[in-house]
Amino acid sequence: MPHLAELLTPLRRRLLKWLHGPHMLAFLPALSLAGFWLGGEAGLLTVALLLPLLYLTLGRRGDALHPVEPRSILPGLADAAMAQDMADQMLLRARAASLATGCLMLEAEGLETVARRAGSETAEELRDLLLTRLRGLLRRDDIAVRTGDSRFMVLFGPSLRLDLEALLALADRMQRGLEEPAETATGVHYISVAIGFCGMNRLKDGASGARLIEAAQIALTEALANGPSAIRAWTETMRAERSARQSLLHEVDRALAKGQIQPWFQPQLCTSTGRISGVEALARWIHPERGIVPPGQFLPALEAAGQMDRLGEVILQHSLTALRGWDDQGLDIPRVSVNFSAAELRNPHLLDRIRWELDRFGLPPARLGVEVLETVIADCPEGVVARNIMGLSRLGCQIDLDDFGTGHASITALRRFPVNRLKIDRSFVSRVDRDEDQQRMMAAILGLAERLNLQTLGEGVEGLGEHALLAQLGCDHVQGFGVARPMAAAALADWARAHARRIAEAPNLGRATG
Repeated sequence: MPHLAELLTPLRRRLLKWLHGPHMLAFLPALSLAGFWLGGEAGLLTVALLLPLLYLTLGRRGDALHPVEPRSILPGLADAAMAQDMADQMLLRARAASLATGCLMLEAEGLETVARRAGSETAEELRDLLLTRLRGLLRRDDIAVRTGDSRFMVLFGPSLRLDLEALLALADRMQRGLEEPAETATGVHYISVAIGFCGMNRLKDGASGARLIEAAQIALTEALANGPSAIRAWTETMRAERSARQSLLHEVDRALAKGQIQPWFQPQLCTSTGRISGVEALARWIHPERGIVPPGQFLPALEAAGQMDRLGEVILQHSLTALRGWDDQGLDIPRVSVNFSAAELRNPHLLDRIRWELDRFGLPPARLGVEVLETVIADCPEGVVARNIMGLSRLGCQIDLDDFGTGHASITALRRFPVNRLKIDRSFVSRVDRDEDQQRMMAAILGLAERLNLQTLGEGVEGLGEHALLAQLGCDHVQGFGVARPMAAAALADWARAHARRIAEAPNLGRATG
């Protein structure tokens, strides 16, 4: 049978909640009058002395049931079970006192980069500093712990007012405090902090601590997707969107296994001759019911699931198969360029895999273009990524620096890495035939490339005017919807034949004619 204390615990909690509630003030005069009526002055004194004693006794026991750990003995790093237990206790305390609590999840962006550049000890020092700063911004009853390498959790002690406006103000205050420059032995570091939060009043009655934390984490995910230093509050819509993303993740995983995700190819033209100088392989999901699913919808799901390396293998195999097939058809397509994600470039076995694939298809390495984002080169000057890029270049693959101009690659980085071609981002190409500022910017980029002996390709060419002006300015290659949209391998073969006929009929097409 249950112990008597266990049976009395719910009663004690209800009585404690009643004693803490604001309605208690309305009952005090009535209780005092009843005591005086029944027992005269002795009854009045009994009520006056008994109520504070009962309040203190039950209050102490209630606190023992739901203790608040002193900040000095809180763990620095809490696992999921510990965090949920803390949230459960905070919710119990808030409900017992008819008050409110809330949860903030914070992500310190940039610690991984600090670890790569300044070492893991510096990154750990910054984690400790951020936790100290965070706790210094809180009240005595609030709790702050670290729940991951760069993630922190805050639980607010029971408060009378923790609505959306109050939580947003608190989140903003904490963000400003945490984003102050942090100085270590390796220099001054600037960390941005994204925040997602949820108040208990936005959840259904009786929601658990796990549910409160989950809601704050969903809001944090939305914040991280909206750029650095974003703050987002949880809404029910976010839950539905997350459920849809998880469903998409399961679908896209099956799509990879079934071969539904394949490369489509977009031609690249030489501005001097007008001929095809290569094609870029772009992932497309051919869904049996929804048709073509845009990459912007499924690539984030694959990245979140850690499947980018697997996607890279699929795209590479299909791309080399297509290139081999075009050769067999007598088509002149010099090379195929494949985008390599940061996850792929971190694979220590990447070089062996590429060498094996090229040998299997009987293709020389020069016919494979390796497209690397500018941010990857800037963020990974050393380590596995750098060794893989250097190794692929020594193997004979052509290295393209993708989206040039949108990141922060320096001239030093361009000289350190064996880059063969700059792919100039479409933001510099758009309206270049009509905007003088765009023309001056493009001329500067092309001049830099020429001095560094690098080939250039303009991305996102939409019309003949942009195509013609890029040719006049000296851009070596162009790519975009103004040339051709991405297409399947068979369709690309038909397009290439038709384009070769057009070139034969107009031999002067290209840079020389403007």
